[in-house]
Amino acid sequence: MAASLALSFSIFSSLILILLLTIPSGSCHQINFSIKEVTIQDLQLAFKQNKLTSRQLVEFYLKEIRRLNPILKGVIEVNPDALCQADKADYERKAKVPGSQSRMHGIPILLKDNIATKDKLNTTAGSFALLGSVVPRDAGVVSKLRKAGAIILGKASLGEWSHFRTARGPLAWSARGGQGKNPYTLREPCGSSSGSSISVAANMVAVSLGTETDGSIICPASFNSVVGIKPTVGLTSRAGVIPISPRQDTVGPICRTVSDAVYVLDAIAGIDNNDNATFKASSYIPSGGYGQFLKDDGLRGKRLGIVRNPFFDFGNNTYLNQTFEQHFDTLRQRDAILVDHVEIVNIGMILDYKASGEETALLAEFKISLNAYLKELVSSPVRTMADVIAFNNKNPELEMINEIDQDHFLSAEATKGIGKVEKAALSNLARLSKDGFEKLMTNNKLDALVTPSYYASSVLAIGGFPGVSVPAGYDTTGEPFGICFGGLKGSEPKLIEIAYGFEQAEKIRRPPLLMP
Repeated sequence: MAASLALSFSIFSSLILILLLTIPSGSCHQINFSIKEVTIQDLQLAFKQNKLTSRQLVEFYLKEIRRLNPILKGVIEVNPDALCQADKADYERKAKVPGSQSRMHGIPILLKDNIATKDKLNTTAGSFALLGSVVPRDAGVVSKLRKAGAIILGKASLGEWSHFRTARGPLAWSARGGQGKNPYTLREPCGSSSGSSISVAANMVAVSLGTETDGSIICPASFNSVVGIKPTVGLTSRAGVIPISPRQDTVGPICRTVSDAVYVLDAIAGIDNNDNATFKASSYIPSGGYGQFLKDDGLRGKRLGIVRNPFFDFGNNTYLNQTFEQHFDTLRQRDAILVDHVEIVNIGMILDYKASGEETALLAEFKISLNAYLKELVSSPVRTMADVIAFNNKNPELEMINEIDQDHFLSAEATKGIGKVEKAALSNLARLSKDGFEKLMTNNKLDALVTPSYYASSVLAIGGFPGVSVPAGYDTTGEPFGICFGGLKGSEPKLIEIAYGFEQAEKIRRPPLLMP
């Protein structure tokens, strides 16, 4: 019964997707403006100059999703009301309704499918177990996006349950979304915010939201040659987001440029009464927002730490060695101060997922927070983690349970709350952050730690620290890789200056060469 119900919902959702994507493109042929690789600023200027409408923009993205998504699997579901929202935005702009001049007004955005929307879209974390569930309200970040006038284009694919169903499955696979693919190589796109990164990289949308517990924004941003901002935990609301750990979860933008990511961050950051962590973190938000830190000379005087061991130990890969040495030269030429060969004394322990206590803490937190999320749903086929496990066992073909197991679910379900073992793990994680990353930053008076790709994600994750990933190059096979700038809590202004300064100096990103 559960399997047939899930399949019925899936077929219904697919029919909506097909119907939307076969709607005649209307005035799309009249566009005298190139939409691919555009920024938010470009789009707003085109709106103002009457070169483009939000309807035309949404129609273009629906067409690109229809063309590319069967291969890339970056989008799970499109919003059946997206064109109506676009028409509303066009009317408001023409009528000069208050707020219609905001940066996000009329801009389509994709949301990772663990971010709740109180509309016709599903929120499922990629699992059939939640298909048809009804959320009580929009997620906090979605409410802020709607208030800013953004168009909710749809839900992006992801690693199922934010890649926390199993430690062994593919990073970018979900039962509902399938296997996401890197638009540059059609190989690994990384996860779990895979679809958010794939879709932006492939120009199926301009901007998106992802979430991160440990590496889930930074890694796919790096692999797909896009910009990802992992904010300080609590800077953006997690209310209405299918959780793993309130201690580590954060919501952030994934875009093609640092400026776009900053504009999205400005729209979603701030207090939400449904997430207590936002009250404390709101003190980090600067007066005037984050856009003021998009400075061409943002690298000037910044002290950047380089931990050679283990982050820049590329072995015999001379190409990566040479590339990052060139980037270091660029940073110096832009008047950054490189503090080289510094060390995080306990880095081995931090990067050991089990020994650090991160796994122990996350499993217990996952059960508690997921059960709380499921309990609050208006209606749902599952109400507890145990229900999800049972659903997977009853529907092994839908959820590919024999090929892709659910070991994390089983381990989490076996936990008994935050007991002695979990408290010891949490204490160890706090000590590792204090004695490691925090001490490195304060003792060397650093503004940021510079690392390749996602290699330092655990360093930032266990302490709730922010990071920004920026495209840094393409390896000899054409696969992208990024550079990450990480800092202490609330250091987003400095990180934005650094990331933007690097981006403007290098201008590395190029669009993928996609098959039609």
